[in-house]
Amino acid sequence: MGVHFLSDEWFDKVKELKQASGDIQVAEELEDLKINLTVSNDSGETEACLNSGFFDKGHQEDAAATIITTEELAFKIFIENDQAAGMQGFMSGELRVEGDMSKIMALQTVQPTEAHRAFQTKVKEFSSL
Repeated sequence: MGVHFLSDEWFDKVKELKQASGDIQVAEELEDLKINLTVSNDSGETEACLNSGFFDKGHQEDAAATIITTEELAFKIFIENDQAAGMQGFMSGELRVEGDMSKIMALQTVQPTEAHRAFQTKVKEFSSL
């Protein structure tokens, strides 16, 4: 059984994994890039930030943009790495963007480093909806 995506326990587990993994080199395009996420679910909204390629709890004031979407779609995009779902969500209005759209579009073409891909795989292994 996995840990519920974007729950407090999930954020704690991601933080533990990041600390245990040491200094993970990320793609140059992700360095210093902050994208806020406002994710709605049955119990309300969760705020998170994709901060230099890693999830942090809460929004960052200096984020380039904010993605507003559902928990299910955020899971597909960020955990299952389903970029087509993100584009479909945007076209249908299930995903909205506030701020610099070019930063969001750039995420689609970024190729993660091997270390970052391994980290993402470990996060996927314990994440559930």
